[in-house]
Amino acid sequence: MTGDTQITAEDLRGLAARALAGNGMSEEDSARVADVLVLADLFGIRTHGVARIPQYLDRARLGGVDLHAKVAVDQVAPALSRVDGANGIGPLVGSHALDAALASARATGLGAAFVRGSNHFGPVMPYLFRAAEQGFAAIIASNATTTIAPWGGREARLGNNPLGIGVPTPGGDPVLLDIAMSVAARAKIRAAAAAEESIPDTWATDRDGKPTTDPAAALDGFLQPLGGHKGYGLSVMVDLFAGVLSGAGYLTRISSWSVDPERPQNLGHVFFLIDASKLVPGAELASRMDDFAGILHTTPPADPTQPVRLPGEFELARYHRQLRDGVPVDDGVLARLSEFAGAVR
Repeated sequence: MTGDTQITAEDLRGLAARALAGNGMSEEDSARVADVLVLADLFGIRTHGVARIPQYLDRARLGGVDLHAKVAVDQVAPALSRVDGANGIGPLVGSHALDAALASARATGLGAAFVRGSNHFGPVMPYLFRAAEQGFAAIIASNATTTIAPWGGREARLGNNPLGIGVPTPGGDPVLLDIAMSVAARAKIRAAAAAEESIPDTWATDRDGKPTTDPAAALDGFLQPLGGHKGYGLSVMVDLFAGVLSGAGYLTRISSWSVDPERPQNLGHVFFLIDASKLVPGAELASRMDDFAGILHTTPPADPTQPVRLPGEFELARYHRQLRDGVPVDDGVLARLSEFAGAVR
């Protein structure tokens, strides 16, 4: 059994970057990827943080990801870019796409980047946060490997597509929403199976498309979309933007990195950014955001121990605390990263 070790965000960022560079990525590209993944850990999204680096590198060794990919940005209109990830590591591709959308939004007030040729790009929240830090509201989404059946179907055709929305608060924390399209993640179902516990019948279906409380049957079946047919529809629309319009793969045209790790996934992402200062001057926006938050925070709670919170508030509190006190990282993950980092010549 391994435990956790506290490490400063700066040290973790440096270790993650050296681990990637030790396997052939350039220093600039390694730093970009490390920034996204360490932010994920700071927010407490550990399943999508630096623990992913060994998986990314394993896929690279099999030829499924190109560590030397040169991400290409083609600005097709003043506010619109097409980004070809060239099968690079997802957070590297996402970082370039964010920069492209930011550049357009600075120039025109609105910026959009449509991405193809990418891979798993981590959680959406780090990109939302980096945009909000610079005063930009954002809508960011990606498609994903198929794990959800269409509403009324009994075969996986849709991904658990992540969608994020962020709004900045000048001088304060932004409001950040980062969700995926399923009621519950497969990780929760796997945990229930390991603990030999049942699950709510709203989480997943068996292979015949029937709701189940048996986690084993659920793992052999499909995730349930949040909100039933509404979540199904939202997942479809995310894939139309992130997959079809970007030129990336979509639906069953996306390769599974767990089933075929040697094959490029050709995932698609989409980034929409808005320069909030063009709509509301900074001081006024800060005042309006504070008033907005106050109205929600002063809602009488149904449970006095559970006050009403804004989306992303727990993650941002964890970010500030771990930035101050250090980030807990699994000892096994640290050992692997140190091993990779030791390969730097």
